[in-house]
Amino acid sequence: MQRVRLSSQQAPVHKLGDSQITLSPKFRLAVIQSSLLNPSSEFELSLQSEPLIPGLPDDVALNCLLRLPVESHAACRAVCKRWHLLLGNKERFFTRRKELGFKDPWLFVLAFHKCTGKIQWQVLDLTHFSWHTIPAMPCKDKVCPHGFRCVSLPHEGTLFVCGGMVSDVDCPLDSVLKYEVKKNRWTVMNNMNSARSFFASGVINGKIYVAGGNSADLFELDSAEVLDPTMGNWHPIANMGTNMASYDSAVLNGKLLVTEGWLWPFFVSPRGQVYDPSTNNWESMAVGLREGWTGSSVVVYGRLFVVSELERMKLKVYDQDSDSWDAIEGPPLPEQICKPFAVNACENRIYVVGRNLHVAVGYISSLNPPSSSEKKSNFSVRWHVIDAPGRLSDLTPSSSQVLYA
Repeated sequence: MQRVRLSSQQAPVHKLGDSQITLSPKFRLAVIQSSLLNPSSEFELSLQSEPLIPGLPDDVALNCLLRLPVESHAACRAVCKRWHLLLGNKERFFTRRKELGFKDPWLFVLAFHKCTGKIQWQVLDLTHFSWHTIPAMPCKDKVCPHGFRCVSLPHEGTLFVCGGMVSDVDCPLDSVLKYEVKKNRWTVMNNMNSARSFFASGVINGKIYVAGGNSADLFELDSAEVLDPTMGNWHPIANMGTNMASYDSAVLNGKLLVTEGWLWPFFVSPRGQVYDPSTNNWESMAVGLREGWTGSSVVVYGRLFVVSELERMKLKVYDQDSDSWDAIEGPPLPEQICKPFAVNACENRIYVVGRNLHVAVGYISSLNPPSSSEKKSNFSVRWHVIDAPGRLSDLTPSSSQVLYA
């Protein structure tokens, strides 16, 4: 494919030495689009006299258009040239949203096709309740969806996918991929020091921590490492002290909690480790915490909640003072949400994505706000289900993250 750039006079300059090259319609479209992406281009300046929305000032109209759901962009681009300029490129659209301070939560779901195992990212706009896709991850091999670990920096609109496993040969990966909402593209980051699958992960003070997991020889690891996304390099931290893969992990009170509770009822007591980055030390998890951790966890109101895969999939919360778990008032997970499911949280809401990508939103309320005389809080939950469209009915979730866009 020939590469074409534009000079200041807008004449094509051919870099490969072919003086006879002719621009096909496809190339001409690319040239036009490149000028659209340049906010100072003559093309855009020539459109300034054309209002974004007739009868409205441009600043008001822009605020309206930047609220359009992504799934409607394709249709809206055909309205006029200025709409095409704004909505024809997602990087520009989200850059303008960020400049104007838009911060809407989106639920990113890593899902796989039930029959083929092919992975894809589906995104639920939690304002409009509409779904759209993002570009596929640059994975060379067929991978196991459950082997990845996904973490995010929500307010920066950045998602990280670490490790994983090549499904055909059970070979763990050391790769790290970064997705940025404002650019709508993936970037390959520096590899982890160790290849891992089914490991623990979490974000503490903007740094990404990974620990344990399965190694290339299928033995469990005890090593751990940390990435500062601004610097881009991984550094080892203290070993866990025991070799273990992770069923679930969470960040609570600035510490990384790791549990291996794979099956229940437990034939042996599950192991659990807690890492404190301030001291670079690991310690054993409290008995009640690790033995009651029977599902997928989120942190809300500074407390650890678990959507239990048992007990009719009820929600429960951990009480650190008594090292015990308390049931949450309210109904169990709605019947539409079938296992396996992926869980995440944003503010006081828990999002549970089940098979077919139906989403249950749990609104957490504090019945007795904590006070100086009463440390323990009681919570209640009420659920609302967002049914997925039929085109997603063959998908099963593996992981989920909430990002602001």
